[in-house]
Amino acid sequence: MVILIDGYNVIRQSDNLRRYERKSLEAGRQALIKKLVEYEKKKNHQITVVFDGGKSDWLDEGRDREGKINIIYSRFGERADDVIKRLAAKTVGDVVVVSSDREISSFVAQLGKTPLTSPEFEMIINNALSAPTRPVRQTQNNVAHEKQIKKKGPARRLPR
Repeated sequence: MVILIDGYNVIRQSDNLRRYERKSLEAGRQALIKKLVEYEKKKNHQITVVFDGGKSDWLDEGRDREGKINIIYSRFGERADDVIKRLAAKTVGDVVVVSSDREISSFVAQLGKTPLTSPEFEMIINNALSAPTRPVRQTQNNVAHEKQIKKKGPARRLPR
């Protein structure tokens, strides 16, 4: 599954992430990216987060990568919304687009892709991250070791 994320939209819709953004834009971005890296490790989805490049004078999109998370900064004069629409239109397969922006949601739905609001996505991430990790597969050595530990009674009987 491919997940396209409107980065600043998610940050500004989240009480938790907004606290980081109050310190700086960079702190807000890093808090979101850190959470996405953890989520990707659990779910193994292809995740791309898009941020507005702001008043940068980049002629091309800025691209970065953190873990397996693709990070895109829109180029000068282009909004993150436009980048997300372009990526959604050209991406084939199961695509989920995360943004509370109605314009993006309608566009994505018309393409037959799945729109998801930022609060819904945050709830999904929080549930996934708070879920217990998968148990370690039991091997014969682990089972034998557990049986030795779980013996009841004295380890050795005293002679009569």
